[in-house]
Amino acid sequence: MRQDHAVVIAGGGPTGLMLAAELALAGVGAIVVERRPNQDLAGMRAGGLHIRTIEVLDQRGIANRFLARGQTHPVGHFHGPTLDLSDFPTRHRYFLALSQNHIEGLLADWAGELGVTILRGRSVMDFTQDEDGVDIALSDGGPVRAGYLVGCDGGRSLIRKRAGIEFPGWDATKSWLIAEAQWAEEPAWGFRADATGTHGLGKMEDAGRVRIVLTERNFQSGGQPTLDDVRKALIAIYGTDYGIHSPTWISRFTDMARQAAAYRDRRVLLAGDAAHVHPPMGGQGLNIGVQDAVNLGWKLAQVVKGMAPATLLDTYHRERHPVAARVLLTTMATVALQRQDDRSKALGQLISEFMAMEAPRKHIAAHMSGLAVHYDLGEGHPLLGRRMPDLDLVTADGPRRLYTYLHQARPVLLTLEPGDGVDLASRDGSRVGPGDGPWNGWLQRINATYDGPWELPVLGQVPAPARVLIRPDGYVAWTGSRDDPGPDAARVPWVGPSRP
Repeated sequence: MRQDHAVVIAGGGPTGLMLAAELALAGVGAIVVERRPNQDLAGMRAGGLHIRTIEVLDQRGIANRFLARGQTHPVGHFHGPTLDLSDFPTRHRYFLALSQNHIEGLLADWAGELGVTILRGRSVMDFTQDEDGVDIALSDGGPVRAGYLVGCDGGRSLIRKRAGIEFPGWDATKSWLIAEAQWAEEPAWGFRADATGTHGLGKMEDAGRVRIVLTERNFQSGGQPTLDDVRKALIAIYGTDYGIHSPTWISRFTDMARQAAAYRDRRVLLAGDAAHVHPPMGGQGLNIGVQDAVNLGWKLAQVVKGMAPATLLDTYHRERHPVAARVLLTTMATVALQRQDDRSKALGQLISEFMAMEAPRKHIAAHMSGLAVHYDLGEGHPLLGRRMPDLDLVTADGPRRLYTYLHQARPVLLTLEPGDGVDLASRDGSRVGPGDGPWNGWLQRINATYDGPWELPVLGQVPAPARVLIRPDGYVAWTGSRDDPGPDAARVPWVGPSRP
């Protein structure tokens, strides 16, 4: 049956753009359908990138674009003392403060360079699917036939609803007002806590503008808040509204936390906020959405190209659902610790004491930064299922960072030779090039030496493996000895083609 596109992505935010770029790197044509006429956003939305997301962008060779626009901070925050990130085993020991506007713009530029088509000012209105594809109705009336449809269309996802995927979780109990506006009287900058909760007024880069976050005394759900609502809340908390005027953005968020029961229904998949919503404490939503896209992209590409069975897509849910579940747990705990009753304060005091200790700090910071992600790929070496460190390798072509081999989203089979003057250029498969056999030219085979320590977040130092198979998303799929013949499709079906 005719297909107009291999993949249609509903939603052109960070998750949708990252997924489109990942598919383009794999040679799969996808279009993005985005209701906004351009990439502009009202308000700051997400405020930055965590360590693992920066690493993912580094794997694709574009991290410097983001680092050049943002500001690095060597700390994170959960509750109590700041989370020092400076001793983490990564090149990027910091949180990058960068507004979602800039993040989306940079991702859109990159996707454009890769040839991604974005249909702006249009939305997916409905769809039906059969065993061969998905028929999609767009808002401009144009029917589209696609092999797969991916909903990256936010927390109110039409794709999720039309697919009939349940969205269980916890209803909202608290709400916050958030706004950006000009001020006539200089506000009391910083955070303030009272019986209602925590409030904050922050100076923006634009002179004379303030970013406002206020805990509402009475829980509100739904409806568009107004400037008058913000003024009244400011007066109740600060005794003045500081003469705020000319708002560019006013919104409300709650502590609702929900997660899709399934990330896939046959030929329809969910990613980002369409699959999980939670309060924005810790700034993790955009980050896990981008990482959803990187997990899904190479798998979907291999299925579309006929190099892997459709069951490979089931590993997307198995691997990413637990990651979002952990984020929901963390954000719900953060909201609970912000309560101002005496019992919550007592709990918060104890948590602050724990967070001042090294082991709890490293544990929480690794989870919030994305460095603790561990996919269950079976028993074996501690690296198995974890992100591969960005090693400084010595190859036949000279020094190379390992992540440079992931720029084209292709897997890497790395063989580490003894550092005793071995002539790497004389070794079979020592140079980057097409693999053979069942890998169909997809695999890069690299011989190299590395003399530094192998260290993982939380786990610490681990024994050095002799051979490592690294997936396109940067996670280790297999380890072996130097004499091991290597992985094949039958032993590692989620990495290579299912047949020669």
